[in-house]
Amino acid sequence: MSILPYSVQRVLFTVVEAIPPLASLVNRWAINRVVNRARPRPHPLSTERDYVWWGGLTDKRWSGRHLPPRPRENAPDPDVLADLFRRKDGTQRMCPKSTCLFPAFAQYLTDGFIRTESEDLVPEGVDPTHRLKRNTSNHEIDLCPLYGRTREQTLALRHRSDTAGEKGRLAWQMIDGEEYAPFLYENDKVKPQFDVLDPPLGLSKTTADQRAKLFAFGGDRANSVPQVAMLNTLFLREHNRLAGEIEAEHPDWDDDRVFETARNSVIVMFIKIVVEDYINHISPLPFNLRADPSVAWDAVWNKPNWITTEFSLLYRWHALIPDMLTWGGQSLPLASTFMNNAPLIKNGLLSAFADISATQAAELGPRNTADPLLHIEVASIEQDRDCALASFSDYCDYMSQRRPFNFEAISSDPEVAVMLRNSYAGPRDVDFHVGLFCEDRVPNSPLPNLVLKFVALDAFSQALTNPLLSRHVFKRSTFSGPGWRAINTTQTLRDVVDRNVDGGAGDMFIGMTRQEWRPE
Repeated sequence: MSILPYSVQRVLFTVVEAIPPLASLVNRWAINRVVNRARPRPHPLSTERDYVWWGGLTDKRWSGRHLPPRPRENAPDPDVLADLFRRKDGTQRMCPKSTCLFPAFAQYLTDGFIRTESEDLVPEGVDPTHRLKRNTSNHEIDLCPLYGRTREQTLALRHRSDTAGEKGRLAWQMIDGEEYAPFLYENDKVKPQFDVLDPPLGLSKTTADQRAKLFAFGGDRANSVPQVAMLNTLFLREHNRLAGEIEAEHPDWDDDRVFETARNSVIVMFIKIVVEDYINHISPLPFNLRADPSVAWDAVWNKPNWITTEFSLLYRWHALIPDMLTWGGQSLPLASTFMNNAPLIKNGLLSAFADISATQAAELGPRNTADPLLHIEVASIEQDRDCALASFSDYCDYMSQRRPFNFEAISSDPEVAVMLRNSYAGPRDVDFHVGLFCEDRVPNSPLPNLVLKFVALDAFSQALTNPLLSRHVFKRSTFSGPGWRAINTTQTLRDVVDRNVDGGAGDMFIGMTRQEWRPE
């Protein structure tokens, strides 16, 4: 098929998609082909020790490993390697395919389950020097930025009322006729009912005005930028909208049952969007993949989830963010949006989605990270070394991709290849994190090759194994009539936006793929 032009392949698969049994067969084949590139979980090792032991197979506070540790001597200084990420002549390359809704969704998605232990959440009495090997994840796509990662946090975020017309809701407030989460602060102090929530990351760099507009969210990263707060706000509205429909259909249900049923529905709806909107955006395939739970029911890779340290590193996509973002028709410097929900509140949810969807994302790859974000690239290389990850070449082999035989096989950019040659003894010595982002972008995808393969692998093997999608759980009674209908009528973020803004989205463009994009 690859010898045929993309446009011809797309026509052929349009015919396939029109025949449901054939489309299901192709979908199953494609997903299994992606996931079976690597061995299924459970992985033998975690980041705690370099040998197999019971704790390493059960203690999920430590991240999993795809490959055993490979400490290396005389590795290049991470600060020197920062030049591989620094922009050439300060010029930012733009992504031909993606809008800024794509990196916003990627950040929101991964902040929910790729949770390297932060300095604020190191358990008392635990050595903080190894926190980069640990995590605070529930290891599921569970929308914890919305619902919290613990039961206590979930309770704090709920409205909790058995009054008719209020059952099952998350706590909310109205601002200029729009629904948002309550504010976290009052008189520059965290409201007592929200003390149980994780403190927002980056709090030390905020002003009193910024803190006054931080929302009480389940995730410590959900207030980081307004485009992430925008997504959490959308799903808060969808939860409360569904809770209202479920209560109306089941007035005898109590607050807990209405809440949990709406939560079940929104989580599965979110997983559908992950596959059918997000993954289809990054995929270079000429057909659309579907979130069919039955693909996983008898698959050898259907095992309990455990986030790996490799997965936490390959999602460092800071280069995707442009230097300027549009909010309410006004162009704002990226730095001015950190921990700043004012643009979202001022312009409203529909305007936020429209502006982000109209803004072109930058290109992910070497020499395209803004100077203020280079320290994150250096920290990522240091985390790679701290976890003693195997080389980029080793991971290519693990993922059934040919090992690079020279530096030009990693990057077709002659200058990048020379920089790699000047830093490493050979192509097999290139750090995992460095090689990931020095590779060329895959045609018709916004991602480099090995990043794309890992993202697809973990997206399907983590999403389709969710307990709510299991054979005996994924049925109408788990979600109620309103929840089941919402799940089956949702494919994209735009579908959810349309249900949760006054008057609907109309003809407003909302999407991860640029309207101007054409297949390469």
